[in-house]
Amino acid sequence: MGTSKPVGIIGAGSFGTALANLLACNTDVLMYTRNADQAAAINQEGRHLDLTLSPRIRATLSLEEIANTCDLIFPVVPSVNFRDMMQQLGPFLRPYHMLIHGTKGFDITDPEGGDAPEKPVTRSRVHTMSEVILQESVVVKVGCLSGPNLATEIMQGLPTATVIGSRFKEVIDAGKKVLGSKNFHVFGTFDILGAELAGALKNIIALGSGILKGKGLGKNIEAMLITRGLMEMIHFGKAMGADSSAFFGTAGIGDLIATATSEQSRNYTFGLRLGSGENTAQIQETMPELAEGVRTLRIAKSLARYYKLKVPITDSLYHIVFENYDINRVLDYLMVYPYDVDVDFL
Repeated sequence: MGTSKPVGIIGAGSFGTALANLLACNTDVLMYTRNADQAAAINQEGRHLDLTLSPRIRATLSLEEIANTCDLIFPVVPSVNFRDMMQQLGPFLRPYHMLIHGTKGFDITDPEGGDAPEKPVTRSRVHTMSEVILQESVVVKVGCLSGPNLATEIMQGLPTATVIGSRFKEVIDAGKKVLGSKNFHVFGTFDILGAELAGALKNIIALGSGILKGKGLGKNIEAMLITRGLMEMIHFGKAMGADSSAFFGTAGIGDLIATATSEQSRNYTFGLRLGSGENTAQIQETMPELAEGVRTLRIAKSLARYYKLKVPITDSLYHIVFENYDINRVLDYLMVYPYDVDVDFL
């Protein structure tokens, strides 16, 4: 990979923008957006999302230009749009490209293609973003960027760490080279599936933690929810083929704590508003960016049925978010749920 080439970002949301500014500490950045007004504001004024961007960032409306200009590309788009984006980008990609995605969610398809969540969900219909990249392009060198990555804190230059998951040391090293800085430490793991599952599933627990905050129920019960939620994440991970150790590191517990305790997290904020009395439709209409945990929750509920998993928190949150169950009754149920032991996933 040529060191002088710009690094590509696909997606101009809050995290994609934070990532672009971070990369610009070390390299030139070419950022793709579908919005011509956004591109003009970035290129002419150096502004986006009310933020001043590095002069090393340039915007483009062309995925072909991203592929032709950049060997290393970071796709950061919502999971619901990820496959469509890859189908557009795929024809321009070559085997020398490296893609490290920053999307924490699942893709769900039927064998003929398309989104069909009403059908029974099996593992063969649920894909991580790295699996989508492999399916929709000739790219082999794939990685994922896992948390904790609260975009606002990254923008403020506050210290944090991230995990790049990939089966290729070359991908991890390339990511470390362009992302590493005094305030941003990059770890690597070869368990990309574990990193992706942890990144997606923790958003569900963040919804629940936000609900508790909205109900004013305090830190003790929040700590219990996060602990039990981690247990459910590990049950999902084991069923889907990941090593449980992935959930105990920065991409697991680290990302879970950051996302499930901060109002800068969209998923936590979504839950907080639910707990404060709003309903799902109202919140979705007024949130500027998608809370990935809502979509992940629907998919996880179906996967739990497929794998026959006991996941009372996931089940309960599904009833609250999608079936308007009374939050107080659901919390009462969770409080008396007959957990046999405190920790049973080691």
